[in-house]
Amino acid sequence: MVDATVKRVDELESYQGPGGPPGQFLYAAKSLGVGAWGMNVLRLPPRWSGYPDHDHAKDGQEEVYVVLLGDATLQAGGDTWHLVPGMLARVGPHQKRKIIPGDGGVTILALGGTPGKAYARS
Repeated sequence: MVDATVKRVDELESYQGPGGPPGQFLYAAKSLGVGAWGMNVLRLPPRWSGYPDHDHAKDGQEEVYVVLLGDATLQAGGDTWHLVPGMLARVGPHQKRKIIPGDGGVTILALGGTPGKAYARS
């Protein structure tokens, strides 16, 4: 039996994110059967301001964002970065962060895990 799972983004299970409609936040790791790290796809509409300013201090999780389509501004600690396809951004667990999609919206692959600890899906 082959140990591989292949899915299109549109085939991933969605969940109700903060202030967003179904289909905007997608369980990538869960849908593929990944158990070693957290992974979601975020499909944020143009100029959407509803993405929460948040951190992961409570669970100690750091995140890496990979822009797949579109562009966005990442805000963290008073700094901003314009993210486009081909860019990677890491944010530590205690750092507040917010993502603001660009004029055409953005699709981001978000990877997360807690340094030094085995991943446990909630």
